[in-house]
Amino acid sequence: MDDKSAGRRGGWRLRAAASGAAAAVLLGGCSAGASERAAEPGAKASGSSTPSTSASGEVSAEGAEPSATPFEADPDRVPRSREQGAVLAEAVAMRPQDWGAGFQAQPLARSAEGTVALLDEECRWQRRALPDDVLASLSLYSELPGTGKRGTVKVTATATVHTTVLGADDHLSETLEEALRCPEQQVRADERIAKLMSVGTPRGMRGNNYADDSILETGVYLTGGGEAMYRWMVTRLGQVTVTVSLKGAEGLTVDELEQYMTRGTTTMLDRVRYELGGGEG
Repeated sequence: MDDKSAGRRGGWRLRAAASGAAAAVLLGGCSAGASERAAEPGAKASGSSTPSTSASGEVSAEGAEPSATPFEADPDRVPRSREQGAVLAEAVAMRPQDWGAGFQAQPLARSAEGTVALLDEECRWQRRALPDDVLASLSLYSELPGTGKRGTVKVTATATVHTTVLGADDHLSETLEEALRCPEQQVRADERIAKLMSVGTPRGMRGNNYADDSILETGVYLTGGGEAMYRWMVTRLGQVTVTVSLKGAEGLTVDELEQYMTRGTTTMLDRVRYELGGGEG
């Protein structure tokens, strides 16, 4: 990373606290709600019909239109080639040291170049070649090794650069519906995620004042060793989507685990803003 890039990226740390507070409100609120409901079938993540929960736990739709994002990317910095998209994804994705003290790279530290993770028709996660509407996608895998009575926490950060804002928006729409189509999903041969529920939160709703769109998915992570908390948060800013997924561990509270979701999400969103030179009006 050159000195110019380092100088630009230093600025996002100054704003992370403010956007982090907003994300924490959404994460905490959605975590409770998602355990009681699934997102409304067929609802677009960025549409005006957004799932909400009544006192009885039933899903209803709010008709309010989400507010438009104040973020505007500098046209000269918007990536147009796969090479430019890969540079942006590298600059945005969370590395082990970004998560906090003690984190390190997992044995498989990063995704294969030129691929993206897709959920196939049999509800299995596969890595496939980049589709035409995606310039780049990078996943970095980190973990906080267990000590004493605490197990190992595993996190994944993904930055995906789409060719258009509409393409990125469609990505979130599809993501919102995946938990409905596949409430149980195969991650690896001996690892599954199950009891999945998701909720979409467009900008201007339920505390989302930091991204164009946001989806939270909750469930459990199943391995031969048992069951752990699972969280997956996808957010969009312009043509870039960023994702944080977390596999919890024994000995840590939900609040302790969800702080990593908030940190990863807000850090990467602020990096997108600074890398694209966007202004806010």
